[in-house]
Amino acid sequence: MSLQQARNLHLAAQELAAPPRRRVRKADVVSAIARMRVLQIDTIHVVARSPYLVLFSRLGDYRPQWLDEALAEGAIFECWAHEACFAPIADLALHRAEMGEGARSSHWAMRSAQRTHAAQAQALAQLLTRIREQGPVKSSDFRRDAGATSAWWGWKDEKRWLEALFARGELMIARRENFQRVYDLRERVLAKARLRHLVDERVLDAAERERAFVLAAVRALGITQARWINDYFRRGGKLRDERLDEFVERGELLRVEVGHWDAPAYVHAEHADLLAAARAGRLRATHVSLLSPFDPLVWDRERAATMFGFDYRLECYTPAPKRRHGYYVLPILHRGQLVGRLDAKAHREEGRFEIKSLSLQDDVVGDAVLADALARAISQCARWHGTPRVTLGQAAPRAFAALLRSALRTADTV
Repeated sequence: MSLQQARNLHLAAQELAAPPRRRVRKADVVSAIARMRVLQIDTIHVVARSPYLVLFSRLGDYRPQWLDEALAEGAIFECWAHEACFAPIADLALHRAEMGEGARSSHWAMRSAQRTHAAQAQALAQLLTRIREQGPVKSSDFRRDAGATSAWWGWKDEKRWLEALFARGELMIARRENFQRVYDLRERVLAKARLRHLVDERVLDAAERERAFVLAAVRALGITQARWINDYFRRGGKLRDERLDEFVERGELLRVEVGHWDAPAYVHAEHADLLAAARAGRLRATHVSLLSPFDPLVWDRERAATMFGFDYRLECYTPAPKRRHGYYVLPILHRGQLVGRLDAKAHREEGRFEIKSLSLQDDVVGDAVLADALARAISQCARWHGTPRVTLGQAAPRAFAALLRSALRTADTV
């Protein structure tokens, strides 16, 4: 199959091939997370926080509180996977052993949790007792002494203890209040979840988990090379093709060739129809949207470069003088390609969506068709943010900047 056919399959599996065909419903939020299997959490909010923006890219104009409600109602839960993530409650058994004592020792959060437990086991036990007797807590419920510092971004002790207990699986996140985690005992959170949802609480051994994670990653990605699979759930080194021979022999994975790739690709057997449609040219990519820097489509830099020819590096943690593109740069998806990026900020009190800078890929033709499609996508994103007035700063190339400004005026966003 061609590279563009592979892209279309990848986008279809990620629900980014076509715009939504009907008005979004609350259940679609959980369905989208179930398709991705993990929704990465990040707290930066110069525009909508990443998990909300990832869902917007797929669902369009939905209510962000639906994500908060899904967590509070137990339809999803928080875990350490790719990084801190939301995951469907049906995947609890898959992640639970990964969160437990002695598991995921290579992850920074688990290493820190184990060190904290070893050094301060009594403090953690006392905190658990308080929660058991007095109910859920937030980090902000504990006062920080002036000038006190600690590990983990300077967190106060109680925050470190809460995070250690969460990473070890003794606490879960009951809900979020103003995006702050509310921690409660695992048994209480699961008891609430069981009232509304089917919760899988089997104990899976290491071999069962590895098989399940491999299949889940390939299904979520739609099509992938072996070396990208483990990164999806952040589970260690890169897989080799021979490790997947048994999956192919059992018919669980399909091995295919993609033009100009130096390695075979893999498709989940449940995507056989999508694969056939892509190969036949019947699977088209028509969606235009802005993506979060933490979208699964771009969080693996090597995968994004190989799949889309798009070299994307998150620069919000880079010192300002060393940034090339900006602080919080959103990739631009246009009809099956990543065509550029823009640095945005939502000024909520002003009702203004600021585009500080925008640039296209060198090989992208910045014509009026692209400008009109991008102006509509920006307008939709801005209105969803509650910042309908769009202002455009620097844009390149200059000829495209003029086309885009005109298209934005037509869209009544300036």
